[in-house]
Amino acid sequence: MKENIIKNKSFKFSIRIVKLYQYLQNQKKEFVLSKQLLRSGTSVGAMVREAEHAETRADFKHKMGIAQKEINETIYWLQLLKETDYLEQEQFESINKDAVEIIKLITAIIKTIKSNS
Repeated sequence: MKENIIKNKSFKFSIRIVKLYQYLQNQKKEFVLSKQLLRSGTSVGAMVREAEHAETRADFKHKMGIAQKEINETIYWLQLLKETDYLEQEQFESINKDAVEIIKLITAIIKTIKSNS
């Protein structure tokens, strides 16, 4: 069976988000922005998983569209955390790189679905 790259990357990203959330809560004592980051960052992988068992192509496209919105929101929260000095530049660059890679993959998947319709 072929490896599902977006499924694997989004799951590993969710793990990083949970660990970052724990760091922000325990070390930085940040409780509001980190919760937003946790919600959007982990929902990306959940929506990719839901899309995996979509009932129709339209359902698949819709779920991947939601995943795209969630990763975009996650990038927003990461940028905000960096600009408010909760994340150092190096921390931000590392996880943001993964987020940008995921949004590019999801966007490519959506474009392929649209062109094949």
